[in-house]
Amino acid sequence: MKSRFEWPTYLLIATTYGIFVLGALSASWSQILAIIILTIAGVLHSSLSHEVLHGHPTRYDWLNAVFVMPAVTLFVPYFRFRDTHIAHHRDENLTDPYDDPETNFLDPIQWQKLSAWRQRVYLWNNTLLGRMVIGPIIGQLVFMRSDIRAIVGGDGRIALSWAVHIASVAIILLGLLTLTDVSLTTYIMASYFALSILKIRTFLEHRAHEDAPSRTVVIEDRGLFALFFLNNNFHSVHHTYPKVPWYELPALYERTKSQVIARNGGYVYRSYKEIFTKYFVRTKDPVPHPLMTHPTSDT
Repeated sequence: MKSRFEWPTYLLIATTYGIFVLGALSASWSQILAIIILTIAGVLHSSLSHEVLHGHPTRYDWLNAVFVMPAVTLFVPYFRFRDTHIAHHRDENLTDPYDDPETNFLDPIQWQKLSAWRQRVYLWNNTLLGRMVIGPIIGQLVFMRSDIRAIVGGDGRIALSWAVHIASVAIILLGLLTLTDVSLTTYIMASYFALSILKIRTFLEHRAHEDAPSRTVVIEDRGLFALFFLNNNFHSVHHTYPKVPWYELPALYERTKSQVIARNGGYVYRSYKEIFTKYFVRTKDPVPHPLMTHPTSDT
């Protein structure tokens, strides 16, 4: 049971919505300035949503959800993010093309069935530049196609999640378009750019590895990206201790650094600069899952 008042997270909530309001008001001077500020608000809101779904800042899940219900960005319903991300935290399934909702690996058989041009698209998506440019489109199409199929199949939980999100987006948009000078194009572009920046965080969070704990990365960055991602770059620590709040992750990593590195098989990068240098225009992983086999595929 929670006993501490998580003031850094409450401050983060106020800051995120404050930046969003600032971005909306700045549209009267410049739509470009509004896009930049609203993008920052969108990144922080997504990172905050991740924090909330893990049980912060209160012990009441419903209250935590209320803190992030205003749809600062357009594309991902909070309750769908919550459900798919909790499923993602089953570490034994990490990177599995079917059981990990957040993986970018494909079943090798599925990969072989793709046309040559689609394979090229997916390969570009496995560079950091490609992930930032087209990754949001690919991810959203795959995500929405799966959800639409589920809704058509009668999944009321998913349908309700989208209904709540659409209503929230409609309210936010109505306010932006009637009370400020933010254009619809500005809101859509800021939402997309926020997803693009978030793809930097998720780009190499997990690798294919026989040992489940060795699939999750640590990026020892303490700069702007670490702030935007609320220290989720210490991702192996987060997966091991998912209930630890964001502001305690760096210190926890320093205290347990040798154990963390031993546990994740040395899957460590020093900074996001290193990642940009290595993978901005080069693929890190193959698209077909390198460890996935089909013993019955020849029968």
